[in-house]
Amino acid sequence: MSTHTQLLYHIVFGTKYRIPCLQKNKRQVLYKYIWGILNNNKCHLYRINGVEDHLHILTHIHPTVALSLLIKDIKLASHTFIKQEKLFPTDKGWQEGYGAFTHHFNDKNRLIDYIKTQESHHRYVSWPEELKALLKEHGIAFDERYLL
Repeated sequence: MSTHTQLLYHIVFGTKYRIPCLQKNKRQVLYKYIWGILNNNKCHLYRINGVEDHLHILTHIHPTVALSLLIKDIKLASHTFIKQEKLFPTDKGWQEGYGAFTHHFNDKNRLIDYIKTQESHHRYVSWPEELKALLKEHGIAFDERYLL
């Protein structure tokens, strides 16, 4: 029998020290690069977007891929790419850690819309507020001192 999975992850992580360095006019280059990393890992990208200080990725993860290794690969490779291409001059790297939340496949379109509208969403909600809300929504205990 073959393996059948539908592992839908909403992944979020921020820039180191929450530095607002991800300039809007250059983010698409970064997103395309990250899509390539996901594609090389046999993962299907449904949506990627973000704002100046963090990213959201909605992806199906292939069953042979470990989530932590995938995120490590994304962070290391994209940081190297950013530096080589001089994409975001004030970039200091990515924050330690990440948030990864599983969702039912029926939530896919709602999550795509949520990720698409990050710019307008963050006019009203800060990144720390958003992260706390995601953690609470998924029943994840956290210590605010170690969030961001």
